[in-house]
Amino acid sequence: MTLRVGILTSGGDCQALNATMRGLSKTLYNCVDDVEIIGFKRGYYGLMHEDYVKMKPRDFSGIINEGGTILGTSRQPFKEMRVIVDGFDKVAAMKKTYKKLNLDALAVLGGNGSLKSANMLAQEGLNVIGLPKTIDNDTWGTDYTFGFQSAIDIATRYLDDIHTTAQSHSRVFVVEVMGHKVGHITLAAGLAAGSDIILLPEIPYDINVVAKKVKERQKSGKGFTVIAAAEGAISKEDATLSKKKYKAKVAARNGASVVNEIAAQLQEVLPDAEIRTAVIGHAQRGGRPDAYDRQISTRFGIEGARLIMNRSFGRLVVLKQGEVDSIALEDTAGKLKYVDPNGKTVSNARLMGVTFGDK
Repeated sequence: MTLRVGILTSGGDCQALNATMRGLSKTLYNCVDDVEIIGFKRGYYGLMHEDYVKMKPRDFSGIINEGGTILGTSRQPFKEMRVIVDGFDKVAAMKKTYKKLNLDALAVLGGNGSLKSANMLAQEGLNVIGLPKTIDNDTWGTDYTFGFQSAIDIATRYLDDIHTTAQSHSRVFVVEVMGHKVGHITLAAGLAAGSDIILLPEIPYDINVVAKKVKERQKSGKGFTVIAAAEGAISKEDATLSKKKYKAKVAARNGASVVNEIAAQLQEVLPDAEIRTAVIGHAQRGGRPDAYDRQISTRFGIEGARLIMNRSFGRLVVLKQGEVDSIALEDTAGKLKYVDPNGKTVSNARLMGVTFGDK
């Protein structure tokens, strides 16, 4: 009998989505006599609206080094999945498409919200597996998510380039690195680029502590500073606000980056400093995956195919201590993996003089 497998990529794009699909499909084609792979366009949207393509082995050839996703993606917030709009039931529509195509399994490549939806579909009776995709590396239960290292590399190169212009003009640069709720990219890239000040969502900052570090560098003869700040960096004052009030404050920025606020605060404390801001932006999601992401996503894809062939559904492929394994989707759904403020990475960085703005 034909093994019919659906694949979709959901949420924000990132490097190695194509490499992961390639690893999964090549394994299935190699190990199963009769396989049909259905690719849903634009993520869950394609599953809802029967927008799909029947794929061939050649579709997965030559894509291991391509960024983005050959299937396209879209954001379909989990909190809206069960909301019926104009009589359209998203969950019912997805189940209908799955059954109409007589799928044996559905592979979801996505981050936290997408995996919550994958778990929901699994609880609705569909055969689902998940593969952890997000540059933020914040999926609970796995040490690594594909796309993370490539994003670090891009952010590090950007910080390196800012370093030279900051040094040339004796300026203070506040650079925004991606990460709304977690600071894994900022922490890794900040350390790799030699930033002496790293601001994370998990560690609220005191602008006076930040200014003190800048002054220390100036006194030591270093007239420039590059501050790596996550887009979710938050001051100690704002950290005391209720979630509702803080959301209102962020909304009032009208899309402006948090680095503008940090720079303005810093300018008040350091009126003579020449302060500039920079935003790396979506380049961190784009371009070719690096070698590590290519090989780890290939391993993830192979494990995903193994789960499907063994009919081990409701699982998420994960990396634990260098080995690829899987955990129950329900164990990861709705959870985030934060930077540990007391963990070794942060503690060791403090030993060499890096400040996180808190003390």
